[in-house]
Amino acid sequence: MALLDSALPLAAAPMAGGPSTPALAAAVTAAGGFAFLPAGYLSAEAFADHLAAAHATGSPFGVNLFVPQPGAIDPGAYRAYADAIRGEAEELGVELPTEPRHDDDAWRDKVALLVSDPVPVVSLTFGLPDHADIAALRDAGSRVLATVTTPEEARAAEDAGVDGLVVQGPAAGGHSGTFDPRRTITDAATADVVRAVAGVTRLPLIATGGVSGPTDVRDLLAAGAEAVAVGTLLLRATEAGTTPTHRAALADPAFTGTVVTHAFTGRPARALRNGFAQRHHAEAPYGYPELHHLTRDLRRAAAGAGDPHRLHLWAGTGWRSAEERPAAEIVRDLAAGL
Repeated sequence: MALLDSALPLAAAPMAGGPSTPALAAAVTAAGGFAFLPAGYLSAEAFADHLAAAHATGSPFGVNLFVPQPGAIDPGAYRAYADAIRGEAEELGVELPTEPRHDDDAWRDKVALLVSDPVPVVSLTFGLPDHADIAALRDAGSRVLATVTTPEEARAAEDAGVDGLVVQGPAAGGHSGTFDPRRTITDAATADVVRAVAGVTRLPLIATGGVSGPTDVRDLLAAGAEAVAVGTLLLRATEAGTTPTHRAALADPAFTGTVVTHAFTGRPARALRNGFAQRHHAEAPYGYPELHHLTRDLRRAAAGAGDPHRLHLWAGTGWRSAEERPAAEIVRDLAAGL
């Protein structure tokens, strides 16, 4: 079963928080690829507006949902971390929340909307929801994909009844889809992770993580994926909603590497190595979405102030290949030789 409705085996990965836009999705689709829109961080009302805008393009697309997290942060650890980063916030004129905030990212409302107004594909990140939710989305006509990072997660996702898997290698930018946020994310080639997952399941696979050009695309398809999703390479695309501060950092030779850190949101995520990550990674507790809410206004202020050293500069290991140009050109070049 083909998971994506596209001429090319290429997809725009969902990048929550601004980079993924309906315009970016439309550009990728027009170029022959497939696009995922993120529902993460949006209110149910804002998500409904994004969904309507995407439907208006007349092109097929997918939606990515954040699976609700248990939210088990220790209040003392939360307060200690808030104290540790308070000076960073004050320099930007930001007042930090005093108590942990937990939410489920409007999960129930978003699922209900997708059941009543289905899309071709729904992908899940951060674990697996109740099996009944997966069944409801499938009954509405959507193919449901689970993001997995290990063979064990792949087996669990297959048992839950999904139609396919998004296999995320550790080189991917942004949040790791690991089911266990406290698991150490060790380096591995995405192609090796794809082969390991393919060895335990017959579900169709989409590969993502660390793609820097057409050679990586061909290698991942050869490893057993039927399509490849790219995110970091589209961060500087003309149609992307990436902040100017983030765009500039991706092109700045002063940034020399990436790091996996939970200092920004309480979940492991790969970003350009910057001052905030270096100062606070070791002392940051785990706890998503509580830490996301704690640092959110600080990070927004940093983006607005042009301060890349207090901003979550999500980036995969192929970030050097991200260029400022139209998405259609990026897709065309990735498809070379297919």
